[in-house]
Amino acid sequence: MKNKIKRKIKALGLCAIVILVACLGVSKTVSVTNTVNGKELPIYSVETDEKKVALSFDAAWGNEDTQHILDILKEYDVRVTFFMTGEWVAKFPDDVKRICEAGHDLGNHSENHKNMSQLTDSDCQSELIKVHDKVKELTGVEMDLFRPPYGDYDNEVIKNAKTCGYHTIQWDVDSLDWKDYGVDSIIKTVTEHKNLQNGSIVLMHNGAKYTAEALPKIIEGLRAKGYELVPISELIYRDNYHLDVTGRQIQD
Repeated sequence: MKNKIKRKIKALGLCAIVILVACLGVSKTVSVTNTVNGKELPIYSVETDEKKVALSFDAAWGNEDTQHILDILKEYDVRVTFFMTGEWVAKFPDDVKRICEAGHDLGNHSENHKNMSQLTDSDCQSELIKVHDKVKELTGVEMDLFRPPYGDYDNEVIKNAKTCGYHTIQWDVDSLDWKDYGVDSIIKTVTEHKNLQNGSIVLMHNGAKYTAEALPKIIEGLRAKGYELVPISELIYRDNYHLDVTGRQIQD
């Protein structure tokens, strides 16, 4: 009888250990940190041996060229990332669906394009959740990429984004298309940018005056340099990474 009781106790103990290991994920160690020298950073670029770069478009105003941009991307068989505000999503729901159906990333650019670092934690999270829910209702997509309006962030913005399930994304190549310098300027700025390298993230805007016209030459120019164009979702690491002081994501 005593031996039977001991065997039962031993068996229960083993079960408890198995359950505990499963719950704690001991079998797989995941290391993720955006903290560098005590500061929370977004992802500006990604360290990779592969010649890959990501094009991204912020959609916060205007919509005249969105379909043209989508047509160009389809022609060149390129997928990109669109960061959309809630206001833009509400105004142009059909274009949100078209972007999704074309296989591009859907990214969060906040509900009202405010300076996120000036908001309370609850307001900051609300700015993320509102547009998240709109896009999910329209497309079924659970977004997890966030670009703060104006590139404005602080430690709390990054932390709040994490709380909402988001990776915060910046860029290391700014096309400056929003300055309306012209087609040639945009092309040169991107393809000859000093920061252009494996893992670069390029900032553009779907509502800028010359972006659609410049896009074919940007794609051709980057490909001529040997780069493959991928959406941000296929460029960044999801786990086991850290950032350096420039916000470059490095896999551990």
